[in-house]
Amino acid sequence: MKIVLAEKPSVARDIATYLKATQRRNGYLEGNDWAVTWAFGHLVELQEPEEYKPEWKSWRIDSLPMIPSPFELRPRAEKSVQEQLETIVKLFQDSDEIICATDAGREGELIFRYILSWAKCENKPFKRLWISSLTKQAIAKGFEKLSQGSDFDPLYHAAKCRSEADWIVGLNATRFFTVEYGKRNLLLSIGRVQTPILAMIVGRDHEIEKFDSNDYWEVHTVAHGAKFRHVKGKFEQLPNAEAIVRKVTGQELIIKGVQKKNENANAPQLYDLTELQRDLNKRYGFTADQTLRIAQNLYESKHITYPRTDSRYLTSDLKPTIAPLLEKFRPHRSKAIDQLDLQNLKFTNRIVDDKKVSDHHAIIPTDELPSKLNHDEKKLYDAVLTRLIAVFYPPCVKAITTVDAQSANEPFRVRGTVLVDLGWQALYPGSAKATSAKKAAKKTTSAQSLEQTLPDFQEGERYSHKPSIEKFRTSPPKRFTEASLLQLMETAGKIVNDEELKEALKDKGVGTPATRASIIEVLIQRNYIERKRKNLISTSNGRQLIALVQNKRLKSPELTGDWEFRLKQMERGEYNPQKFMTEVESYTREILDATAEKTINLKNLGPCPCCGAPVIRGKTGYGCSQWRDGCKFSLKEDSLGMRISATLVRELLLNKRTLTAHGVQNKGKRALATLTFDKKGKLNYTLAETAAKPSNQNAIGSCPSCGGDISDNPKGYGCANWREGCKFIIWKTIAKKEISLEVAQELLKNGETPPIEGFLSKAGKPFSAKLKLINSEVKFAFAD
Repeated sequence: MKIVLAEKPSVARDIATYLKATQRRNGYLEGNDWAVTWAFGHLVELQEPEEYKPEWKSWRIDSLPMIPSPFELRPRAEKSVQEQLETIVKLFQDSDEIICATDAGREGELIFRYILSWAKCENKPFKRLWISSLTKQAIAKGFEKLSQGSDFDPLYHAAKCRSEADWIVGLNATRFFTVEYGKRNLLLSIGRVQTPILAMIVGRDHEIEKFDSNDYWEVHTVAHGAKFRHVKGKFEQLPNAEAIVRKVTGQELIIKGVQKKNENANAPQLYDLTELQRDLNKRYGFTADQTLRIAQNLYESKHITYPRTDSRYLTSDLKPTIAPLLEKFRPHRSKAIDQLDLQNLKFTNRIVDDKKVSDHHAIIPTDELPSKLNHDEKKLYDAVLTRLIAVFYPPCVKAITTVDAQSANEPFRVRGTVLVDLGWQALYPGSAKATSAKKAAKKTTSAQSLEQTLPDFQEGERYSHKPSIEKFRTSPPKRFTEASLLQLMETAGKIVNDEELKEALKDKGVGTPATRASIIEVLIQRNYIERKRKNLISTSNGRQLIALVQNKRLKSPELTGDWEFRLKQMERGEYNPQKFMTEVESYTREILDATAEKTINLKNLGPCPCCGAPVIRGKTGYGCSQWRDGCKFSLKEDSLGMRISATLVRELLLNKRTLTAHGVQNKGKRALATLTFDKKGKLNYTLAETAAKPSNQNAIGSCPSCGGDISDNPKGYGCANWREGCKFIIWKTIAKKEISLEVAQELLKNGETPPIEGFLSKAGKPFSAKLKLINSEVKFAFAD
């Protein structure tokens, strides 16, 4: 029997209807040689710390960092979840074929793969249903071109790394800060993504509160019914502005130049999720989470396409479907659609670009029109439909006139704007005038920024005029709204107005379109921020947490954005998962060490192993505080080929050994070992136990660097101890030559291979060479 797993019961019902699997069973639908079952989101999750090691149950700094190797799974605790999981496991194990039909994205892939792993069916081949809407036609088309599940291994690797990275950073940092600062009655929650976002909000609030508002003045003059402004703009000293007024009073204003041009404003591009959330927050005050929930409901009701997309473009294969789709809406939006020539729609590169669609295209309506929507659903649906119509409308055209003038050699300027053609703004009643109206309502806005209709000026004309001074005050930065915060999250904290640059920074955003709303909600639930009308404002708890986090990298949106970029690269098979996790673990150790060293007492790291007196930090290492009385204990900061941090010294002194293995230099090679002091205070190490032969029956050999198991991975043959810092790997492609499993095994066994032909130099020239292990690195060896 063929088994289909959907992410939710409602999606499973739609798929089962198409497959004619209509017989209800306990936890699945069956019929026509198909069984369609469902998850409730994540049924399986990563284990909690104490399930790996009993000593990790206690929240103690000396047990950090906690880095499981390997990570293990467990079912969620709810009874209904466990019952459904048992059903899925049995179906998977008895299946002839498995089809993954979870949401087509990173998290949907992880939901399926974790269940597949829990069912011990990882080695069973499966197929992938990848669709962007749940209409019958989309489901049918998806089943006609099912993909091999292995094609999505890079997506799974990215999802798995994201999950494990969040576990490592979040749990270690949360425990450290809670124990160190929370006084055991206050949980200080730290997260790879949530902490940089909180830091942005706290930083903005501090800017506002520290902002010193100052007066400034502008010199204006009215001539021929137009209000000019002195080109200097702001005068910070009133006497300077008064001097200008005295100088030009009674003098003529001479027109020096008149420039006229038209400005075209294109319609905004189609929605991705973040832009939809921002727009509805600005227009209706919807929260990001509210918008996502409404969009998800409309998607599952088959009325819009997949909402969790990061693309604002369509793919070229959709071009023939758009005119018939718009035609379906003509009875409901006839006035708008009658203005379009549906037979000759212009698909510009702002609408269609295959290169800018990775997983899912922009959000558009499907051809299944809704018969009944609630008030909020109608607002979102209308926004999506109107945006699709608007992208095919002509631009909004404004005539801009700039007039330069002088009086007593003092330069003045005025800018006038006249609306020539509404274009796409005809679909948004009042939008063309709304901006000017809002600006006019603000006293802090100068005359230069106000749109006004100018009389006809000619160069050389002279006018009498009435100069005056207007007073303004500088304004602090605005509080974050969800719309403005989402924009900064999308660009990793960088303020960017250019659309192309925004697009380029998308891969380096903080979080993903699918997770940003939930991150904001988590910060609110944990009382780190609060909503006040449309604004997001940090609470005292949130400010306290950010004040405690001294490490800039932990608060850096750029660093988190870089990680997200690497995960995106991993989805495309362009970044090694092992390398990513090694970087995450190194980063976590660095965070803990750097933060701990700022908090621990460097004048008493622990008792001296020789005499029991306090050990202190010196310029180049550590030593006994009783050195003047003859105690000779000392320890250099660089020992055994590694950096010995103050945190590590304290761990050694308090526990008589390190609680985790560290990479040391052993006989010229990198090896994992626990550190200890002997009775004379000398630093020793004990190698972690490694068998002479691989301990894992699936291993292809033993690591020449640390003795761990070498396993066959997608990009190379790598060490299983990469989580502990071992970086040994034999790449599967070296100098354009594929390295077979047999060659890798021979290299591991004998330390070198026979001569191999078919390598290509960087200049493209073929050559032959042996591969040889030199200092635990793969090198070329050439015949004499």
